Amino acid sequence: MALQLHDSLSRSLQPVAPAHDDGVFRFYNCGPTVYAEAHIGNFRTFVVNDLLRRLLEDQFGADKVKHVRNLTDVDDKTIRRAREEGVPLSTVTQRWTDKFHADCDALNCLRPHVEPAATTHIKEQVNMIEVLMEKGHAYRAADGSVYFKVSSFDGYGALSRVKERELKSGAAAAAGNTGAKDTTSVDADEKEDGTDFALWKAWKADEGDVKWDGPAGASAGRPGWHIECSAMAKKHLGETIDLHTGGEDLLFPHHENEIAQSECCNGVPFARLWYHSKHLLVDGAKMSKSLGNLYTLDQLKEMGHSAAALRYTLLAGHPHKQLNFTLASLGAADKALTTLRNFRGLLGEQTGDPAVFDPVFAALHDNLNTPGALGALFRIVNAGPRGVDAATFDRVIFAFGFDLTAPETPTVEIPAEITALAEKRWAAKQAKDWPAADALRGEIAAAGWTMKDRKDGYDLEPAK
Repeated sequence: MALQLHDSLSRSLQPVAPAHDDGVFRFYNCGPTVYAEAHIGNFRTFVVNDLLRRLLEDQFGADKVKHVRNLTDVDDKTIRRAREEGVPLSTVTQRWTDKFHADCDALNCLRPHVEPAATTHIKEQVNMIEVLMEKGHAYRAADGSVYFKVSSFDGYGALSRVKERELKSGAAAAAGNTGAKDTTSVDADEKEDGTDFALWKAWKADEGDVKWDGPAGASAGRPGWHIECSAMAKKHLGETIDLHTGGEDLLFPHHENEIAQSECCNGVPFARLWYHSKHLLVDGAKMSKSLGNLYTLDQLKEMGHSAAALRYTLLAGHPHKQLNFTLASLGAADKALTTLRNFRGLLGEQTGDPAVFDPVFAALHDNLNTPGALGALFRIVNAGPRGVDAATFDRVIFAFGFDLTAPETPTVEIPAEITALAEKRWAAKQAKDWPAADALRGEIAAAGWTMKDRKDGYDLEPAK
């Protein structure tokens, strides 16, 4: 039951195996931009990657998998945040790197074997850019920036099928003559063509001391976002890697640009396989601050939900389908984890037939079919512990990354604004102002809380 994944490049199911003589599987996934707290949509991708990492180790051995995940610690967002706070760039990026690590640990995600940061790999990026310039794939603009010439790479668009969406020049895109994503930018005047993208950005006065010596003939400045990943992947995994993953939002232009610059620089294929997970919806809608449905792990914990329940919920839907997250799904996840925890207690150290779990692994190995795998697992659980092999059960639980130790009992801290709403509702009820009381109860429910009345008062609980 070898692992197979849907390859975004070939649009087909492909077997997963190492291609290098040392038998080590080389696996790269795009990490966070460390300028703010990651939300649960971000963590769906990271949890899916963790599941994949665990399955790779299960199949090839822990010493035969090399997992690299980068940190984007210099780009427009990180620089803007540092400027707004009036602090050095490193102060911002270290704070949010630490927070990201804490959240990943809470979600029981394995740390990558290597976690390179863009600012510590400037030399590698500059070297790649200089090779691209020498080969005629990149050019220096009037302001000292360097751009990749998209027209120099015949394979551009193979991953995202962007050419099938009629990729046009920047002028045509600006005129509204194409359905392609607009790849123009504020510095488009410096480009030879609007589809070209920045490899090196010349320093601007409002960027403070965030600058490095650029490629030969270019100005001091900083790398573009896309070249960061290409250089770090090459440094730590080699010119051709076995698998590159990320969320579907990165497929174009980021991953498309990685392929172009890497293959033009190195002259060999960049990644043998590409895997992209789908977006997360919340209550049927796309996450956004304006809708108030963009949750972080800390916010869910404040409502009384556990990180373990969030991990289960994020794996309950197929990674290749949009997952609709609801607060109610966390309650269902807690119950499922309790069932698994109790079942493990019944198994003790008994031995049995490992083949009982073949349907679970068959589903996982079939393009990470997590709903199918969980369904197969609970059919085993519901049939009872007799004849079930405890060690193989533990192997399954490790693959999912579920923590079946004592359940988390986070302290539920009721936000002050919820308490204030509850007091207003209680007062409205005492005054028999039923419309106001009902409206306030609705506000409390919309914020993720349940208000239960007693004869002498009320209780507030996180919605289940």
